[in-house]
Amino acid sequence: MRAVVVGHGDVLPSDRAVIRDDDFIVAADGGAFALERWKVLPHLVVGDMDSLGQAGVERLARQGIAVAKFPANKDESDLELAVTQAIGAGAQEIVLLGALGGDRLDHEAANLLLLADPGYDGVRIEARRGALWVRAVRGPGSLSLDAAAGTLVTLLPVAADAEGVRTEGLRYPLAGERLAFGKSRGLSNEIISTPASVALERGVVLVFMTPQGGT
Repeated sequence: MRAVVVGHGDVLPSDRAVIRDDDFIVAADGGAFALERWKVLPHLVVGDMDSLGQAGVERLARQGIAVAKFPANKDESDLELAVTQAIGAGAQEIVLLGALGGDRLDHEAANLLLLADPGYDGVRIEARRGALWVRAVRGPGSLSLDAAAGTLVTLLPVAADAEGVRTEGLRYPLAGERLAFGKSRGLSNEIISTPASVALERGVVLVFMTPQGGT
């Protein structure tokens, strides 16, 4: 099963097209506002409801939408709780919308790090905003880069150095090399031929793909 989890960050009108009829749709608190604008009813709303408010909760409840309300004093973000709920419902693939941007840079950083959580091994999780696409790859592992030539690709290691990084189809190839944590060497590579891919032996890398000129 595929789930779409919508957070309260930035969404673009084109993000609506990501949602399919058979998706399990979860709103993380204020992410419900975007779904309302798109005239899409979520299957579940999750969070402490500080953004949605009691009026919003009651409005959704009147439409028969399930609400899982958590206390404000909690250890997880609303988005993390929503991802957990989606996995608990059987999702093996999760697309995050509204996980990027917004007024809280700390929330955006936490949402990106969520992609690298080893607890989600076995679940495909990606974040999207318009043409931007973000996924994590853990070593030993590989990821196909299903995008056209000219797409910008950035590889950023998280938590520690990434070892044995190999790429195919990129302008600046890596052949079993190390990407050091905190360094920008993996920034702004580019797909020049397809199929393209990235693989690594150890560590975790966040992979960002952005078509040039895309939004």
